[in-house]
Amino acid sequence: MASPSSSLCSSFASPRAVTFGRRHGLVFSTPRRAFQVKATARVDKFSKNDIIVSPSILSANFAKLGEQVKAVEVAGCDWIHVDVMDGRFVPNITIGPLIVDALRPVTDLPLDVHLMIVEPEQRVPDFIKAGADIVSVHCEQSSTIHLHRTVNQSFIESQVKKIADLRRLCAEKGVNPWIEVDGGVGPTNAYKVIEAGANAIVAGSAVFCAPDYAEGMTYSQLHHILLSTFRL
Repeated sequence: MASPSSSLCSSFASPRAVTFGRRHGLVFSTPRRAFQVKATARVDKFSKNDIIVSPSILSANFAKLGEQVKAVEVAGCDWIHVDVMDGRFVPNITIGPLIVDALRPVTDLPLDVHLMIVEPEQRVPDFIKAGADIVSVHCEQSSTIHLHRTVNQSFIESQVKKIADLRRLCAEKGVNPWIEVDGGVGPTNAYKVIEAGANAIVAGSAVFCAPDYAEGMTYSQLHHILLSTFRL
């Protein structure tokens, strides 16, 4: 997972991640053992599109969170992105497993949980139990955490090359993982990360703050909100 507002992340990854598996399977090693992470059936079912749009609920109205999540599902989004912040890894404090648990019966879409927390490996089981389908963590050691990460960061152009480098590395290894981009992506710059090799886009205000997103909008129209400047 590539994040313009931070550094590279990987689903369940540690600094010892050694190889990517197929798109929905990742293989990692720890000092004691190697293990493989496979996607849930829900992820397989709802990840058929070439470009995934995963609206971030941080831009939703929390007083109507369930309604809005259901509305973007009906409109045609692919995943639901849940940003979890603990006030230590990043300055902000957001939500925990209880929100994931509350959303699980609301939507059939994969819940794409991004843990921006200290010692995330201690909390991954809680989020899986709550209903998360995808869990992404940061690979940094605690001594290298950058505290400038916050919500609503602007897009960082320099990260486009990092995305391209990652996609090229994956191609050399013969694998095709999801490369998810999270941070300041909207209609004016989405084409840049897609052309670089990203195939999953986290969108907050570009979806939840768009007019009439929930009123009968088709799948193609919803994606057009975010990808309106993508050059084929």
